[in-house]
Amino acid sequence: MERGGRALPPPWRGPWILLLLPALARGQPLAAGEAAYEEWRATGVRGRAVELSCGPAAAAPPAVVFWSFTPQGEGLPRAVAVGSGREVAMAPGTGTLGRVTLRNGTLELRELRVAAQGRFLCQGLFPERGRLRVGYAAVLLRVLVPVSKPFVRPTAAAAAEGAAVALTCTVREGTEPLSFSWQHQEPRGGSSVTPAGLGGSRAELQLTPANRSHTGWYICTVRNEVNNRSSDPVYLDIVCARRPDLRHHCHRPCPGGHVHLPGREQPPADAHPGHHRPHCLLIQSGAATRNGTSFSCLASHPALPLGAACGTTLWVPSGSPTCAAAATKGDEYVMLRCRWEGGTPLVTLRWRDSAGRTLGDPAPSAAVLVLSTDGSLGGREFVCVAAHPLRAAAAECRLRLEVPELQAESEVAVLEGGEAQLACRQRGSSASLGATVAWYDPKEREVTPGLAKYRLEEGEAWLNLTVRDAEWPGDSGIYRCTATNAVGTASLPVRLRVDRYPAPPNVTISKLRYTRARTEVRLEWRTQGAGNLTGFVVQRRQTKKPLRETPSPWETAAGDIEPHSRDRRLGGLDPAVLYAFRVLAVNHRTAGHPSEVQTPAEPPFEAYPAVTGAAVAGMLVATAASLLAVHCIARHRETLPRLHDLLFRTAGPGAQEPVGTTEDAEAATGGEEEAGPAQGDPSAPGTAAGADAAPAQGDPSAPGTAAEPLSAAPGTTDDPPVNVTITVTATP
Repeated sequence: MERGGRALPPPWRGPWILLLLPALARGQPLAAGEAAYEEWRATGVRGRAVELSCGPAAAAPPAVVFWSFTPQGEGLPRAVAVGSGREVAMAPGTGTLGRVTLRNGTLELRELRVAAQGRFLCQGLFPERGRLRVGYAAVLLRVLVPVSKPFVRPTAAAAAEGAAVALTCTVREGTEPLSFSWQHQEPRGGSSVTPAGLGGSRAELQLTPANRSHTGWYICTVRNEVNNRSSDPVYLDIVCARRPDLRHHCHRPCPGGHVHLPGREQPPADAHPGHHRPHCLLIQSGAATRNGTSFSCLASHPALPLGAACGTTLWVPSGSPTCAAAATKGDEYVMLRCRWEGGTPLVTLRWRDSAGRTLGDPAPSAAVLVLSTDGSLGGREFVCVAAHPLRAAAAECRLRLEVPELQAESEVAVLEGGEAQLACRQRGSSASLGATVAWYDPKEREVTPGLAKYRLEEGEAWLNLTVRDAEWPGDSGIYRCTATNAVGTASLPVRLRVDRYPAPPNVTISKLRYTRARTEVRLEWRTQGAGNLTGFVVQRRQTKKPLRETPSPWETAAGDIEPHSRDRRLGGLDPAVLYAFRVLAVNHRTAGHPSEVQTPAEPPFEAYPAVTGAAVAGMLVATAASLLAVHCIARHRETLPRLHDLLFRTAGPGAQEPVGTTEDAEAATGGEEEAGPAQGDPSAPGTAAGADAAPAQGDPSAPGTAAEPLSAAPGTTDDPPVNVTITVTATP
């Protein structure tokens, strides 16, 4: 925000609470009716020092004091300083008043500036008889400006007798009222005297009509209540009027009725012997003389048979004057330079302000004007006027002193973790004053080179700020680019917006189980929904803490997990500690919503597969052994008849035994032959009931065999049925 072309100072973050101290201090009530108010006037001189006391000089210094200032012509006060004992705080922007210090309640302004003219108000708490008394003091400060060096400007450097001639004395600055005095000195020296009867007490000295007695040096002296200054001497030449029948005019007393021949000179009547200084002077209107005209002066003397001659050519330099401005070190002064070299005679240059008032002394070819930076130069225009006798109209160049103008983007956006570049550039001609450009962070701290967080890049008229590794939301905010020159300060805000990456998808834990040693866990998860992600992070912490203790913080168990991974084996666990785990998806620096918190499950009972395998193996071995035993019994019927009958005898006593092998078939055939003669013998042993039930199969000649069954009825056999139980025991 700017006012009058100059940026307002930044807001003061000082102890404004001290404004309330007149109402309460140290727990003691203050009686408002006992408050004292004083007002007086003070005078200071620009560039010098002045002290403003808060109360009478003999009184004790205030315990707490607050100074404010209201500029002349304005109604808004602004803070200057606040102090309590040795603790003192100065408000920003006090440099426009001078070098301000606060000591024992007294405000001291050194190197006083004109901007300090106004009303200073002191509010203090004064210890008095064990209590605190409220006191107010208003000081109306008047700042006087010393008179600058005057300069004298005549209407013409040389004039003919009888013409009207005036000399004007001007000063650049000085507090009014001003008084002027003039001194005149003869051409050949002598004491300076005040011209009598010529109005020598004003800024303009009138010589009407001019005569030969007015020839000589003139000095102007200007006074005010601060100081007095005198100008440099200026020479004025009054010559005889030009005769139309002569080309040259001899500079000497005009004779009555006699005129000398051209080129001849005689010394003036009052010249000292041996000091013959004749010269010829030609006065001619410059507007009537063409550019490039040459003039010659011829001289004759008895001792010079051929005489002597000299000449000159009048010309105007090409182009026009050029103007430039520069500031001195520390921005204490501004120098305006105007230059236009060349020409005969040389070009005369002088500075004027926008109101037409002459500033500084006129000078040939180059003119320099030095201005003090008192805060009133912003927006002012200055004109350099160049005059030459051969030009009908003067040439000029204009220069406007401006507060720096800045150009920058209003907002810059960057993703978290990236680099943001804030560019600030000066525009216009104010850069010639050597403006200082600086950056301030959102906390109003100046960014200086060498900081790890920032990088500064500077050019002739620009300054770029790079914010490294942008953090959200810490680096977001308003950054200010400021440019300060001798005229004023400009400020431009730039908003930096640090955006986060889009949120990654949510994560759900699908499996979390201890290994057998409980020093590792096997973790598996899956994602839900769509979203960008760059990796996963697994966190853990101890659980089952006492109720009075706060939960342990989450610590990273595994980071930088690839985005395509969905499982992890985590080790380094204490078997005696119960842990809780959670998983987060990460998109660059943006972490998603954590998964549900889970504790690892116990490992499964791993003996079941071994027992089952051993049982199956035992069964297979037992089955193979049983088959081998059965096969062996079947082949060795004679050796193991009882086992053979138990395993293979499944029909009645008369049933034919199945033939398993070739040997069995032969044994069966031999048996039938041996039993054939005994079938009809009832006395044969073992054939009482069973022999009748076992006739030869297919024999039709056997008596009574046609009506008998092939197998005995159930329950008629002599041997009872035998149940065989096979028990297989498997050993793991």
